[in-house]
Amino acid sequence: MEVPRMEQVERRAGSLVAAGTGVIAVTYGLVRFGYGLHLPAFTAEFALPGTVAGAVAAGSFAGYCAAALLAQWLVSRGRPRLTLWTACALATVGALGTAAAWSATSLAVGVVVAGSAAGAASPALVAAVAATVRAPAADRAQAVVNSGTGGGVVVGGLLAAALSGQWRLLWVGFAVAAVVVTWWADRRTTWPTGPAAPRADASRLRTDLAALRPSLVAALLAGAGSAAVWTFGRDLLATTGGLPAVTTALLWSVLGGAGILGAASGDLVHRLGPRRAWAATAVVMAAATAVLVVLPGLVLPAAVALAAFGGSYVAMSGVLIVCATRVTPHRAAGSTAILFVALTAGQALGAAALGALADVTSLATGFLGAAALVLLSTVAAARQSGHPVAAPAGASRRTIRVR
Repeated sequence: MEVPRMEQVERRAGSLVAAGTGVIAVTYGLVRFGYGLHLPAFTAEFALPGTVAGAVAAGSFAGYCAAALLAQWLVSRGRPRLTLWTACALATVGALGTAAAWSATSLAVGVVVAGSAAGAASPALVAAVAATVRAPAADRAQAVVNSGTGGGVVVGGLLAAALSGQWRLLWVGFAVAAVVVTWWADRRTTWPTGPAAPRADASRLRTDLAALRPSLVAALLAGAGSAAVWTFGRDLLATTGGLPAVTTALLWSVLGGAGILGAASGDLVHRLGPRRAWAATAVVMAAATAVLVVLPGLVLPAAVALAAFGGSYVAMSGVLIVCATRVTPHRAAGSTAILFVALTAGQALGAAALGALADVTSLATGFLGAAALVLLSTVAAARQSGHPVAAPAGASRRTIRVR
């Protein structure tokens, strides 16, 4: 008996969601945030000082920003499939380069290339899901795909615990996984064939950016503060706290697991409003960062702090999405992408500054400074207006959830 067409479409959409979640898990959870997970092993292998470790992380975050901007340009011109395979190429080449690294310089090249893959993956998958999954299931599908970051962090931590000391083998596995999940996602996507989107009006873009300026500043500051945990969190627990490698790897999985739960915190934004929700998540994130400094050698407080950080980080990302959709509803996807680039640019600056500061003073001092930056972001967020700017004539109010 022939399967009805509607059922075939639903199966294809479900398969794409699973594949897309895998792509995000690999590009974000494994190869982008995998640098922080494996930093203790990298430091032991290549004798990385704090300044170099921070600079490598900064390069990875900067690569993400560059890839995200390139991906937006490609997708806007009707090339989402090419964008997806670009993300795969970056993840695969970067992961293999990391696995084969023979010096600090070669390691840096591999990490930067691998970390940039996530910037291309998100825009490609937004387009893939939008073209393949029917409304009203599309929004939920986007959210599920985006939750792959936390899943990837969990898997990365578990693998590091099970294969402690085998980081080269793990990065080869990341490269293979990138090819497999990308092929799967490509096969299950009904790629759009319509004309490229028209080029945005420059004056309109300037108006939208001006309206979002407080959120841009808040994202930059919070990104700089979050770089402490994402880059040096496991290193702090291992060096300052003296916790065993297996324990710190499992704690990294706690961070990822809480991130998955944090994806369900959208109700907080709608109940409190973006400004108060941002303040709440920033306070939790800052407190979690500070707890790691004060009690780095105690497993239970470290686990609670990492869980709080993971959940608040994802919730904060949700606040940025809400700000973009409320203030610029006519270009929500593009504005969200800009806010996430600002968040990641802050992470690049924060990682570089924290690494340099750790060499001059201590890693603990840098973490306290990072917590202060996250708290400072609440001042900028409080200035964000919740009123939408006037949409240009004929503009669509359709929104797409992106990372």
